[in-house]
Amino acid sequence: MAFTLLQKDPGTRARLGRYETAHGAFETPVFMPVGTQATVKAMRPEELKQLGASIILGNTYHLFLRPGHRVIAELGGLHRFMNWDGPILTDSGGYQVFSLAKMCKLSEAGVRFQSHLDGATHLLSPELAIEIQEALGSDIMMVLDECLPYPSERKAVASSLGLTVDWARRCLESKRRENNSLFAIVQGGVYPELRVECAERLLELESRPDAQGLRRRFDGIAVGGLSVGEPMPLAYDIVGSLEPKLPEDRPRYLMGVGMPEDIVTCIGLGIDMFDCVVPTRSARHGLLFTPRGRLYIKRAEFLRDPRPIDESCTCYTCKNYSRAYLRHLSLSKEVLSAVLNTIHNLHYFLNLLTQARLALRAGDYVGFQRDFFNELQTGEARVPQP
Repeated sequence: MAFTLLQKDPGTRARLGRYETAHGAFETPVFMPVGTQATVKAMRPEELKQLGASIILGNTYHLFLRPGHRVIAELGGLHRFMNWDGPILTDSGGYQVFSLAKMCKLSEAGVRFQSHLDGATHLLSPELAIEIQEALGSDIMMVLDECLPYPSERKAVASSLGLTVDWARRCLESKRRENNSLFAIVQGGVYPELRVECAERLLELESRPDAQGLRRRFDGIAVGGLSVGEPMPLAYDIVGSLEPKLPEDRPRYLMGVGMPEDIVTCIGLGIDMFDCVVPTRSARHGLLFTPRGRLYIKRAEFLRDPRPIDESCTCYTCKNYSRAYLRHLSLSKEVLSAVLNTIHNLHYFLNLLTQARLALRAGDYVGFQRDFFNELQTGEARVPQP
């Protein structure tokens, strides 16, 4: 498991990198499609590869509750279970506990919660979060952290840092496998000084020997707790002020941020990895992405429109289907609507990151950003509400 920083952009903080895993390598900056329940919705693994996906996500919380991490381990691990042989990142389940569980109560031991499926009570500890992810066989694991809602008072955020850092320490000490990675998560709400403090405290853990006298190291650093309702310019400020404190020799992962304009901006701020349900969830609701803005395919204006979603797009959907047909499928609630729309949206996102990497290789990420926003602002850029 190794990250190599290949190139830095001369005009921004953007970086080109390569991450080696036990299931193959991927280049950064990268967008990771979300496979919440061991599937990227409406997509076969073969289609994901054809679209250019090099790493996908799995969700610890959901897979722990159903079918169970031990079941997946008995069946050969998550890669074999879902027929995906590339890298997989799994989150720790903390965010889903706080957002989905019927009841959750935090303590030093972990978070006790009731399943949203059957009401059963579980205790998710840092040690169990690592046990689950190692049983799944993920290539990149995340520490258990506390994700506070927005807005949260500074006092509450400052108080939660101690718990987040201690849980990260216990996750680091619980890691047993050598052929996977563990990322720390920087919390701190919308308070830049608390973000910096959290990062510093997490990195201090690496200088302390554990009970066995070993000094352990995080393989990457994630920024969590953003894109939860705060204004995005505020999120940019937080990322920008935090980036100088993050190790240059490890990947930086901005969790859950996935609108195209946010990705393009945050790559320029030094972020390497992104994930979000935006392309797949939007596809199922008929919201489609193009370089000139977003189209809500259910609108009446597309009733007789013979054009593809985007005439410059080379995806399977745009090469074969009209806006009129896609509108018909969406209004008819046909399963094929989700498939074709998801193919297009994922193609758009994955191609956007490919173009960003090409711009970095050419040493002109500034030009890429300029062209991206010019096209977005001068084209048919409107964002209709579903």
